[in-house]
Amino acid sequence: MAQKIENMFRDEAVMIASAGDGGAGCSSMHREKYVNMGGPDGGDGGKGGDVVMLADRQENSLFRITRNHHARATPGQPGGGNNRSGRGGEDLIVLVPVGTQIYDADRGNLLVDLDEDGMTLVVAEGGKGGRGNARFASATVQAPTHFEGGIAGETRKLRLELKLVADVGLLGLPNAGKSTLLSRMTAARPRVADYPFTTLDPSLGILDLGHGDRNLVMADIPGLIEGASDGKGLGDQFLRHIERTNVLLHLVDCSPMADAEPVEAYHIIRGEIKAYGANLETRPTLVIATKIEDEEGKERAKEFFAAIDRPLFAISAATGSGLDRLTAELVRLVDGEEEL
Repeated sequence: MAQKIENMFRDEAVMIASAGDGGAGCSSMHREKYVNMGGPDGGDGGKGGDVVMLADRQENSLFRITRNHHARATPGQPGGGNNRSGRGGEDLIVLVPVGTQIYDADRGNLLVDLDEDGMTLVVAEGGKGGRGNARFASATVQAPTHFEGGIAGETRKLRLELKLVADVGLLGLPNAGKSTLLSRMTAARPRVADYPFTTLDPSLGILDLGHGDRNLVMADIPGLIEGASDGKGLGDQFLRHIERTNVLLHLVDCSPMADAEPVEAYHIIRGEIKAYGANLETRPTLVIATKIEDEEGKERAKEFFAAIDRPLFAISAATGSGLDRLTAELVRLVDGEEEL
């Protein structure tokens, strides 16, 4: 079941947005008992529905768009006699995650960056309804019979790219303990196991600070490997998701069972961040040693922080050690205070 859920995450999609056609106008002459020469009374056609993109914080993937990539709004209805206008077509609202960028697929230009909840954009406008013959009556033409057909709705090919919006982005090599930490600090339930693997899909969790509506959104992103900035492994599929984070939380496994030496692991991640660009290297970053559950781990953490010339900060997500201090430091950094 976990594998099925993971496979549902998509951060790229292509869709066709087809607005509704406008309804045709009507050609009609007024007919009523005892009324001669009633005149034209054909109504206008209704406007076609628009296709509207809406950023919704309840959405976390573009998966539904990849499953149904053609979005069609309904057409306007034709006009009727007795000056009745046709009903307008209903707009089609397409929900996308906050952080979705929408590009014109043919031209390549960015149309909108939906980086706030509730933002909208009309990506395909419905066609205008045609005029009925009543619109063409004049002093010289008192009984026109011609009318207009509706205008076709707009159709556009779009490319969607999701960049997650979060307060804190978790960095680290595979098996650094990011998923375990996220599951411990928030209600998120990413895949966690006692063997090495890399998260395949980003996971978002909300850290409840316990007063009012104050909380932090944390993002566990797929683990980096060396060369990710050049496209190796998940490459840019990972790195673009930390562009919008306010603070980076860099996890380094300092346990005796770590896959890599802590100093080496640290510099691999820092090198990839620098190579990627987007000013990520200057983003406020908190470095912590993870999986510190015995004396050997504590000693390795001390040596690691001495080598990188940073204050010692060690935690254990398994036991909860250091998590209160970590929460306080993250709040301080997100609020713009100087990092450790």
